[in-house]
Amino acid sequence: MRHRKSGRKLNRNSPHRKAMFSNMVTSLIDHERIETTNVKAKELRSYIDKVVTRAGSVSDLISKGRDKQTDNEKAKIVHAIRMAKRIVKDADMLQKLFNDIGPRYQDRSGGYTRIIKKGPRRGDAASMALIEFVDMSD
Repeated sequence: MRHRKSGRKLNRNSPHRKAMFSNMVTSLIDHERIETTNVKAKELRSYIDKVVTRAGSVSDLISKGRDKQTDNEKAKIVHAIRMAKRIVKDADMLQKLFNDIGPRYQDRSGGYTRIIKKGPRRGDAASMALIEFVDMSD
């Protein structure tokens, strides 16, 4: 029985799954829209929601300026960056997350991405989807 077991295994072992979603989150932050299978996109939402929420929670502290921050606020910022770095390994994408994407969703309480279903993939007929940030301009 799989009672109270969250997350899909996607026919991968846990290190592979962790690396795959870490790479997908980094790509989504970089391009702000990626194409993947529908099941992976649904699972990716939970990962991206966690890092964007963490970035948004300290974006007002970051915008204050380093000289006006208290020691406690600096510690909160460092903690948030270190927790996000567990998933987003690339330093440039981490900076983009905290400087651009986090402040954009500061006042929003979740639901940062949308999934747009496409058709089946040509090779294996897997259902494909686009996952993108909500306020993405076309």
